[in-house]
Parts: sequence; structure tokens; C-alpha cells
Amino acid sequence: MASFMSLGTSGLRVSSSCLGTMTFGQPGWGCDPETAHAILARYIARGGNFIDTANNYSRGWAERIVGDYLAATPRIRERLVIATKFVSTLFPGDPNAGGAGRKAIVAQLEGSLRRLRCDYLDLYWMHAWDALTPIDETMRALDDLVAAGKVRYVGFSDTPAWKVVQAHTRATLRDRIAPIAIQIEYSLLQRTCERELIPAARELGLGVVAWSPLGNGILAGRYDRAAKGSHAPARGFISPALARDSTYDVVEQTAAIAREVGATPAAVALAWLRTRRVATILGVRTVAQLDANLDAEQLELAAAHVEALEAATRPSLGFPGELLAMIPRVAYGGSTIDGIAYEPTPYAATDDDRA
Repeated sequence: MASFMSLGTSGLRVSSSCLGTMTFGQPGWGCDPETAHAILARYIARGGNFIDTANNYSRGWAERIVGDYLAATPRIRERLVIATKFVSTLFPGDPNAGGAGRKAIVAQLEGSLRRLRCDYLDLYWMHAWDALTPIDETMRALDDLVAAGKVRYVGFSDTPAWKVVQAHTRATLRDRIAPIAIQIEYSLLQRTCERELIPAARELGLGVVAWSPLGNGILAGRYDRAAKGSHAPARGFISPALARDSTYDVVEQTAAIAREVGATPAAVALAWLRTRRVATILGVRTVAQLDANLDAEQLELAAAHVEALEAATRPSLGFPGELLAMIPRVAYGGSTIDGIAYEPTPYAATDDDRA
């Protein structure tokens, strides 16, 4: 039985394990339509309701695969939360075919709805920030699409925290639709989102949806230090991570805990991410991979294991995060507030200094 969560403070309830479709479609490294339909059927049979795609996945083929499945499965549409994305162009050379301007958003939505064979989207993500388009134009266009009944909710993917906050604040002040969630890369190998994006989401009440929870497959246990340097030609954009010793430190720590608890490294990595209160996007190419990842929902890590993973992967907060981490001691040192005891400040004065 799938577990569900509210997406931020909205009324939208989604499966904590979301089915990603970037692995749907060929040519390339995706699966064929028949396999993709089997994956969709198994995910839904196991109670999942959250399907994430994008207009540019497999040049639009991923959306078509999902749409064909929906068309062949009567009455399933209303049970599902269908999310897709805009910004990426499918027509190089046309400056208005992509991006986040009004003309582009409307055209991309109409294309996605045709491919998905849907009348509306449950969640429409801005795939990435378009720095050439004023954010007010983007938000007003999205507000109109919600008012027209073509979109239910909107969210931001791969966007700086300051831009998310700006867009959310301006939309809220104007009583327009505002993003309910952010979609970000988040895993034991990528925690820099904890500097700004995660705190911004928590402050604004936004849901968090993590893509690449297994670090592009690195955390699944298929790579080891002995093969370092041999993956670059075949593994493309993940080769920089495979060339770093720190990556294998995390892989080995995850594998060690997996052996202790009798689980796979992938299950351990997914279990850790669930402690962060986020939804995770599962990208699979076979039904067996899907089952293994969904079975991992049953794994709960002991506090000691969570702390070991935290210590091995804790990111540098940079400035001002590292400075601000010292402020509670400076401000509240020697006091216990809300059950938290703060160490005394090194700048303690005497009672005579109050005079």
C-alpha cells in the first residue's frame, strides 16, 4: 500500500514515491512503450498516484507513452496526479517555442495536453528558471491557465531559492496562483540544496520533490572505487562525480549500512531521503527496478545509521550559513529555549556590565 503526503500546505495529496518518466522512450537509454506501460500499470496497482514527466523527455515521447496508457485505461485519469513541465523547446531556432514567457507557456501546455490526452494538468512545473523572462509574466500566465481550468497547481523545478521566494511573495500579494512545491536534485551525493532551497521551502510551506534520489544510479551500488576513472566515456554527465574520491566514500558508507540492515544500498539511500520529509521521484527502466524501489519504503533506518549518513554527507553551508550557525550561542548562550540548551557564549559579561 502506497503512503501519501500533502504537497506542502496545499490540498493536493501525492504518493511519497513519485513515478518519473525520463526513462520512458527510445532511441537512447529509455525503455520501450510496452515496458513503460507495464511499469505504469504496476505502479498504479501498488497504490501510487503521482506521475511526473516533461515536454522534452525523449523529445515528447514520454508524454505520448503516458497519454496512450491513460487513453487505454478508462476511468484511471481522475485517480492520478499528472505533472509535466515547460521551458524546454522542442523546436530549435524558434525563440518563442521554449522558455517561460506567456506565448511559450501556452503553446507548450497545449502540446503537452495533446500528447498526454488530458484536458488538464494536476501540476505544472516550470522546468528551470528562465532568466530572460520577467517572473511576473510567468506567474500571470500560469494564473490565467489555472483560472481557465487547464492547470490545477503550479511548481518550480531547478530554480534559485531567491527567485522562488520572489515569485511566491509577489503572486501571494497579488492574490494569484503561487507555487506549491519545488522539485530539486537531492540525495546523499547532492545536499547543497540544504543551504537555501530547503529552508526557503520550509519557510514558505512548499512541498519538496527530489529528483535523482540515487545520485543518477551511483548510490544503487553498481560503481566501486576500483573502477574509478573507467566510466567517463559511457556515463556522460555523471562522470565528474565518479571521478571524485568523496563519491566513493559515500557509496562505501551506504553499502556498509546496507549490509548491517540486510537491505540494498539503494534502499538505504531512499530510506535516508524519506527522513527529510520529501517526495522522491523514482526513475526506472524495468518493473523489477520499480518493485525494488517501492519495497524500499518498508525500510526504516535506526537513528545511529541516519546520523552516520548525515555525518558522511553533511554539506558545507558556506556564507552566511556557517556564520549564522554560531548565532544561537551568541544570542541565547547559557539558556534553554523550547527544550534546546545553548552553550554559554564566549563573550559572557558580569552583572556589573548591566549597570
